[in-house]
Amino acid sequence: MSPATTSPPATTSTATSAETSSGGAAPPNALGGRPLLDDATKRWLPWVVALAFFMQTLDTTILNTALPGMARDLGEDPLKMQSAVVAYLLTVALLIPASGWLADRFGTRTVFLWAIGLFSLGSLGCAVSPSLHALVVARIVQGVGGALLVPVGRLVVLRAFPKAEFLAVMTFISLPGLVGPLLGPTLGGVLTQYASWHWIFLINLPVGLAGAVACRRYMPQILGPVGRRFDWGGYALFSVGLMLLSLALQGFGEHVVSMAICLVMGVAGVACMMAYWLHATRTEEPLFSPALFAVPTFRIGLLGNVFARLGSGATPFLTPLFLQLGLGFTPSEAGLSMIPSVLGAMFTKTLAIRLIRRAGYRQVLIVNTLLLGVLIASFALIPHDVGHVWLAIHLGLFGMVNSMQFTAMNTLTLGDLDERNASGGNSLLAVVMQLSMSLGVATSSAFLLLFSHGLPRTEGPAIVPAFHMTYLALGAMAAMAAFIFYQLRINEGAAEESAESKLTPED
Repeated sequence: MSPATTSPPATTSTATSAETSSGGAAPPNALGGRPLLDDATKRWLPWVVALAFFMQTLDTTILNTALPGMARDLGEDPLKMQSAVVAYLLTVALLIPASGWLADRFGTRTVFLWAIGLFSLGSLGCAVSPSLHALVVARIVQGVGGALLVPVGRLVVLRAFPKAEFLAVMTFISLPGLVGPLLGPTLGGVLTQYASWHWIFLINLPVGLAGAVACRRYMPQILGPVGRRFDWGGYALFSVGLMLLSLALQGFGEHVVSMAICLVMGVAGVACMMAYWLHATRTEEPLFSPALFAVPTFRIGLLGNVFARLGSGATPFLTPLFLQLGLGFTPSEAGLSMIPSVLGAMFTKTLAIRLIRRAGYRQVLIVNTLLLGVLIASFALIPHDVGHVWLAIHLGLFGMVNSMQFTAMNTLTLGDLDERNASGGNSLLAVVMQLSMSLGVATSSAFLLLFSHGLPRTEGPAIVPAFHMTYLALGAMAAMAAFIFYQLRINEGAAEESAESKLTPED
């Protein structure tokens, strides 16, 4: 039996159609309900979605270790390669809000296939890029595909599997999301050192081909409600505002345009965001409802995410540069050195929810945020001749505290949302997570360029103090989020029962 599109229960007003796996029309399931999946589809669909999760999470980390080698080949300053990272993260942030509507409008299989195709095409473009500008364009194409892979895959699982099976399937497809960051830095370093950096993108091509073939066979074509409106006006204002603010911050750091232009872009970005807020209060179905911000935990959690991730989100980008440019590590050594951070993060995930239930969000987040800031700042104590053991311990502790921070912030932000606001809140949180990492990379690059200004070389012991000062600045910024979490109630979340079920897969 081919995967089919079926209509939701008759109690809803949703109308759907059906297609066979070859694209031909087929009548809707007369019984209604979820798509009728054959045994092979039920067995292999989670693997298809898990493969997409793996591709997306691997790509967010594999590039960082390769940046110095890429800079040498492209004739660029290694300290000015952040645009290749920011372009991808920002594109993903901008397209996440539209992913659900696109899947509803054109069908999950169609959008998923396009996502794999664009991700693979962008990967090929990155591999053959002759310059940084061409690489940035290819990363944008890759980001369009990456922005659709994970949300649409999660949506398919939500709609195709009954509630009793959903948690088990989501747990299975989330595991590659943990393996991707574990393999990414190491694989990027090994490929860069022993082959060439081009292979960190070329390896996506066979994976993408396998994913496309499996998608055509096992991905159901599920359509959403007919006539569902999308807030295109709000989406335009919100997206343009985010893009202008990000470009303004990056322009301030790189000095590629005048300060006057950066200031104009920054003011225009703020104006677009204010215009979106006014638009949302007057629109019946806004992109993100203002009612979300009436929930105190969502409001505090979202703001805390922004400031805490400015520091912690920049560290996976900054540390491989520090290890290679400052400490003289080879790409493979730098990649292997990042493993303790990921292992520490995986270990902490088993403890975070129990600690939150016992101590409450306020106490956990205040203490952990301050500790996170201290650990980021303490990278300034790492000398040029640091031993591998001490570095592994340092990165392992950072990974543990960073994972605790992400888990606590995400469950706090989503925990009190009702069914009506859960989807919009989850989407906005995903946007903020990507945007904050983008801003963190841009901010760390700006600090690094500022502190290294006037140095004759950007490699070796001379650049180490600039990295140290950058870590101190990022640590101070991350620690300031503790003032935001101080606004929580004293016993907030101490007996929370649903936090774990609402946790979204972390990057």
